[in-house]
Amino acid sequence: MLDIKARSGFGRVIGPLVRWLSRSRITPTWVTIAGLLVTIGGAVIIGAGHPFTGALVCGVGSVLDTIDGPLARATDRVSRRGAFLDTMSDRLGEAAIWTGIGWWVAGDRTLVVLVVIGLAMSLLVPYVRSKAEGAGVEGRGGLMGRAERMLLLLAGVGVHGFDLVATLEPTLWAMAVLTTLTVAQRTWRTWSEL
Repeated sequence: MLDIKARSGFGRVIGPLVRWLSRSRITPTWVTIAGLLVTIGGAVIIGAGHPFTGALVCGVGSVLDTIDGPLARATDRVSRRGAFLDTMSDRLGEAAIWTGIGWWVAGDRTLVVLVVIGLAMSLLVPYVRSKAEGAGVEGRGGLMGRAERMLLLLAGVGVHGFDLVATLEPTLWAMAVLTTLTVAQRTWRTWSEL
């Protein structure tokens, strides 16, 4: 939902950065790789028990990941290889974040199970879309697109890092339930359209 509704507003915010990057020698591929590396670094920080800092670093990585597409369009470097790399880096970044959280909460079985469910469903959301598009239908929709998943997960982990509010378990429950619901929504919509 946010991917569709907020794109034009966000485009205006990152526009100056994209214009600056388009005049530099930095390519969309480098931005994609940098975003992934920053996200993995943030995931390692979360796993080391520093959730606020790790969530902040992962957030920077996620923002970098939103710049590569507009930069590719601005520099006329849109390609299937770039789109493939972007998709793969999205999945790897999400898996890294979930892995960092899993390492951090390894002593609590309930939280580990929620992490596994959250990871599995987060990866199934784009998988359903991919299979739907391969069959000739749209495959979008549902409550938890990538932007919503990153916002909810990183906000919950980051706020938990302040030790003022125990947001981690409710966040993981919300992620498990809402991503499962999103998979069901996309599956039902694809089934109906087919």
